[in-house]
Amino acid sequence: MSMSNETGIARYFRFAENRTDLRTEIIAGLTTFMTMAYIIVVNPGILAGAFESSLGGGGDYFGAIMIATILSTAFTTIFMGLYANYPFALAPGMGLNAYFAYVVATNPDITASTVLGAVMISGIVFLILTLIGARQMIVTAIPSVIKRSIPVGIGLFIALIGLKGAGIVQIVDGNLLLGDLTVNRGGDVSPVLSIIGIAIISLLLVRKVKGAIFIGIIITALIGAIPYFGQSHLPSGSWIGVPAWGDWTSLVLGKLDVLGALNLGLFTVVFAFLFVDMFDTLGTLIGVADQGGFLDEKGELPRIDKAMLVDSVGTIVGSVFGTSTVTSYIESAAGVAAGGRTGFTAVVVGILFILALFFQPILSVIPAAATYPALVIVGIMMMKGVTRIKWDDYLEAIPAFLAIVTMPLTSSIANGIAVAFVSYSFLMLVSGQGKKVHWLVYLLSVLFILRFAFVTGL
Repeated sequence: MSMSNETGIARYFRFAENRTDLRTEIIAGLTTFMTMAYIIVVNPGILAGAFESSLGGGGDYFGAIMIATILSTAFTTIFMGLYANYPFALAPGMGLNAYFAYVVATNPDITASTVLGAVMISGIVFLILTLIGARQMIVTAIPSVIKRSIPVGIGLFIALIGLKGAGIVQIVDGNLLLGDLTVNRGGDVSPVLSIIGIAIISLLLVRKVKGAIFIGIIITALIGAIPYFGQSHLPSGSWIGVPAWGDWTSLVLGKLDVLGALNLGLFTVVFAFLFVDMFDTLGTLIGVADQGGFLDEKGELPRIDKAMLVDSVGTIVGSVFGTSTVTSYIESAAGVAAGGRTGFTAVVVGILFILALFFQPILSVIPAAATYPALVIVGIMMMKGVTRIKWDDYLEAIPAFLAIVTMPLTSSIANGIAVAFVSYSFLMLVSGQGKKVHWLVYLLSVLFILRFAFVTGL
């Protein structure tokens, strides 16, 4: 293809057919980038501790994972634009990165490298399912109530992680209590800074400011530089510089351990990564496509297999780069709302992420207290699916409720998925409606029961 001028770009991305132009696509790409740029600092903030505690060796894990985050996002998003010609952006998924760092990697028998291996396996399985056309069977088999309740449970889970990480809530003697929020105690004031961050992002969202989360993080970090907080410190050198490739290549690049994941039999972990990625991707693609008018007369998305293939490849590549599961981002809706209709929007997003590499020095000094509010806000955003559950039908309400509360209470997405499958299968059987349930749901339910009976710790 020729991309040396506007005519070549317009022809390749079919601007005329999609009723768009170069200027509109660039603006849409800028809009999507601003709404999801928070992942640049939030993802390494979540993963860095897990890598450092299990792999050790010193070095800047935060900076290394920031590079992995940016590169995996840029590669996969540009791939989506060039191959599937859709304005969908992809990046390490919220929720799954928390599951990676705060649940699986905390197991003393499992290292961050092994979890990366599990991520790689889930990506390969996702790719195979897409290539052989099994995706449609799985989508049809899984009950809609389970699909709807999982994102809500994940939302509560990551919001709780944000609140605990910020110190706004804390666990004392097994009880979840309000943290110490006093402003004059002379100790750690990061909970107060995080509360300010939540307030700032909330204000920006209410005012419908584009890039509210990212802007809120930056403002909170600047407030954290005030001597009273002492949370932020300006870079000792230049604010703009060449990325620290040495840390990235030595600390996280290619550190995945696929054989280790297979030897440990991390079925539940792999399934959790696979299941959540698959249905999060499907939900995001269909939701954004519906907003942009991409669905056909049957309500289906043309070239969806191409989009799903890109997603699975992104997860595989991301695991090699050193980050958690890469998935499609609902923030793509912002770019579509701004007029993005082709893959060139995605290409613009990817290029902007690459440019962000050179601002790593300033981004690396953003304190954790400024990123935890993003987890809380994203958790709130993920709660909207709760309205789609039929709460007056106990065949839906019970499995949905159990899935939603199990995730944050057990700190496990996998547990929530398992409880949803088992409870749904049981209720359908005892209510005399067992024949309506796909055999795959029963198979998975049996496997989950066996997992609960014989495997602990995940």
